[in-house]
Amino acid sequence: MALLRFWQETGQADAVPVSYELPGNITILAAARAAGVLVESPCNGAGTCGKCKVRIPAASRSALRSLAGCRHPLTTEEVSQGIFLGCMTEIQAQSVPSADPFIDIFIIERQDTANVQILSQGRQLDIALDPLIRKQYIPDTAMTEVLSGPLLLGTEPGDSTGVARGLVVDIGTTTLVAALFDLTTGRELASVSALNPQSLHAQDVLSRIKLGATAEGLSVLHTDIISAINSLIGQLAHDTAISPNTIYEVVFSGNTCMLHLAMAADPASLGKYPYTPLLWGDSYHAASEVGLAAAPFAQVYLPPVMSAYVGADITAGILAADLANLTGTTLFVDIGTNGEMALAVNGRLSVTSTAAGPAFEGMNITCGMRAAPGAIEKFTVEPDGTVVLKTIADSPAVGICGSGLLDIVGELVRTKIINKTGRFAGLETNAAHPLQQRLQKENGKTAFTIHQSVYLSQKDIRQVQLAKGAIRAGIECLLNANGLVPADVDRVFIAGSFGFHLNADSLINIGMLPNQFQGRISFLGNTAKTGGQALLLNQGARQAVAALIKKVAVVELATYSDFDKTFVSCLNFQGGIANE
Repeated sequence: MALLRFWQETGQADAVPVSYELPGNITILAAARAAGVLVESPCNGAGTCGKCKVRIPAASRSALRSLAGCRHPLTTEEVSQGIFLGCMTEIQAQSVPSADPFIDIFIIERQDTANVQILSQGRQLDIALDPLIRKQYIPDTAMTEVLSGPLLLGTEPGDSTGVARGLVVDIGTTTLVAALFDLTTGRELASVSALNPQSLHAQDVLSRIKLGATAEGLSVLHTDIISAINSLIGQLAHDTAISPNTIYEVVFSGNTCMLHLAMAADPASLGKYPYTPLLWGDSYHAASEVGLAAAPFAQVYLPPVMSAYVGADITAGILAADLANLTGTTLFVDIGTNGEMALAVNGRLSVTSTAAGPAFEGMNITCGMRAAPGAIEKFTVEPDGTVVLKTIADSPAVGICGSGLLDIVGELVRTKIINKTGRFAGLETNAAHPLQQRLQKENGKTAFTIHQSVYLSQKDIRQVQLAKGAIRAGIECLLNANGLVPADVDRVFIAGSFGFHLNADSLINIGMLPNQFQGRISFLGNTAKTGGQALLLNQGARQAVAALIKKVAVVELATYSDFDKTFVSCLNFQGGIANE
């Protein structure tokens, strides 16, 4: 029987492989998952993301067969180095030589899977301390009752009334943030963050809905997220020297799909008309039922969601930004894999969402990576054509993260290296421009060299167009549904971990935001966490937001008559409504 040996490509001489007995014909990706070996595959094996690359020595290649359907071909150089896509390469059991039944597979270590930069802070709120969780000591029994409002959750021996903690977890599509609070003082004790491990199986919401609609897929995605949250709880407990058993309530803040997966609820209905959630939130659940490492009788609070694609993270954002109490017209946009947005017109709220895709996270970008050391995060072109780069941690440039990507495209649009349709301008357009020398051929196609082996391809520009076009089209449709135009907007709030690192000029240069928003843009940070904090520490905030959400108008772009036309008109970088 053939034996697969999975190695991490770390260069360490003492590395030990993970062995897996070949059960029959199987793809390398499927075998790795069965063996418990982590291989990044944001497209869930569809052959589109190119992230599941492995290296296989020549001696182990005789039993390999490439599958049809790959939409992310390898470069000539990668092929010569023995690089294969794990999802598109099948190992044929009958072709493994009996004399040498070992197949060595080296997992290429990616720069963007460790030390990822995740924003955990948002705008500060003045929150009156009035948590739902409270304790009372009963002298007759020498026991402490732990209460959720009038309901008894459980009892503890002795007088523990001075100890009560709560947790807010921002479950993002790509990242997780967990913050621990003292419910007796309202003080934040610590916060930690991590990547959402679900993104290794399926990058965006739609692919997770598809995977989670199967019993096996739902089990994998639910287990992944709860294990990751428990790991964060363990870190918090270690950092603050507290016991997880003193955590009595956990508030989950996340989009509708993430809440379903965290609660092990079938997300299938989110992906088909009429797009109806199973969980609408404003509900309480036993933490033990989902396996959270908290007090045995702890509860989970799910804030209300507004639709299948506008979730509790935006509910928390509406609360954090105080949208219901602002005068004038305010646009709130959470820029990320899911472009969720809210419009407040003198307290009257409407919301929508649009699928921007994973380009903002560095996915589907040739040299893309997450926001980790070595990622280009800022890019400017000086008047003399000099390029100025800034990388995370000032490490040598190895790739491009989302904020850097938008800076690069924005600057190249501004300097006319990229034309209004998104194509590189030919040398004949402005041969004297100092940036023209950076236009080179990569794999036979024009690309812009950013730094050594890091470059921007024509395909990458198209990904940016699709992502920014989706966000801009959502904004235009939301405004149109309210009889407004961009000039009517008084202020623009950009929320989210990704949005916090963006350059307002770049957003306008590429046409994601209209010119009229210049000077009106503010960055709020992680409002999902900040709003979740308010919901944890003040029970009145829950009542207020639950009543408010019932009055919110949801603009469903899936059935919005002008969305397709608007989206197409927003793809260009200049001209049309994308750059007035």
